[in-house]
Amino acid sequence: MATSCKKMEKIQGHPCFGGNHHKNGRMHLAVAPKCNIKCGYCTRKHDCANESRPGVTSRLLTPAEAIVKVREVMASPITGPMIKVVGIAGPGDPLFNNETFETFRMVGEEFPHLIKCLSTNGLLLPDKMPLLKEIGLHSLTVTLNSLDPKVGGKIYSHVFYEGKRYTGEEGAALLLMNQLEGIRQAAELGLTIKINTVLIPGVNDDQIPKISQKVKELGAFVMNIMPLIPNADFADIMPPTPDQIDSLRKANEKVIGQFAHCKQCRSDAIGLIGENLQLEPLPK
Repeated sequence: MATSCKKMEKIQGHPCFGGNHHKNGRMHLAVAPKCNIKCGYCTRKHDCANESRPGVTSRLLTPAEAIVKVREVMASPITGPMIKVVGIAGPGDPLFNNETFETFRMVGEEFPHLIKCLSTNGLLLPDKMPLLKEIGLHSLTVTLNSLDPKVGGKIYSHVFYEGKRYTGEEGAALLLMNQLEGIRQAAELGLTIKINTVLIPGVNDDQIPKISQKVKELGAFVMNIMPLIPNADFADIMPPTPDQIDSLRKANEKVIGQFAHCKQCRSDAIGLIGENLQLEPLPK
């Protein structure tokens, strides 16, 4: 009972898992540059200070630089009181970068009260589960866009796993297998799991209800249906309207809780959801 209450208290403190997003903030540390899959909607070639989307960061940090940044943010009277979560969400895949685990270890030693959160494509989830347990991860976000390898083959141009490059349906099938097994193991470990699904009109529309049902069965806590941000291979596709997204969320909330406040944050976001504060370093 005590463990359950403690977990719920942490969930309530996490703005991306249903907590108070008007009061509680998060800090993303951009320490993970490498990625092991190529999503058709992802591009990381440029950065604009006014652009908020996954994969964007003004500067990569080393783990040593990241812990200095955490100290600065937590010492600031502006952000210190609001920050409840330290997350790693890229700009590549965190599980494909050893810097992720090194950073979380340092954060845990110095700021044990902060919730540790990680966002991943899920390819390496089964392989890295022991490390996630070791670092004391609390919250996990997995981006799952299809349960059909034929559809996945249209979304992912390639998957790189154990030194080999897989393309098309073969790559999508491998990714899906590891995602589902990883979500199952994460739920068994007691992690709080959010599923991100990018709605790509004309590509994976029919997958949404199937995904919501499957991830609920596997133990996911909440689902986040996100609109496509036209980029790369899907630059010419018209994104879904807010009403379309809202309608999908309402239809699927009967199966699994829906998160409706996502702003598709940058990899270096700091502050409340929808805010990207850039603080000057503290004087030495």
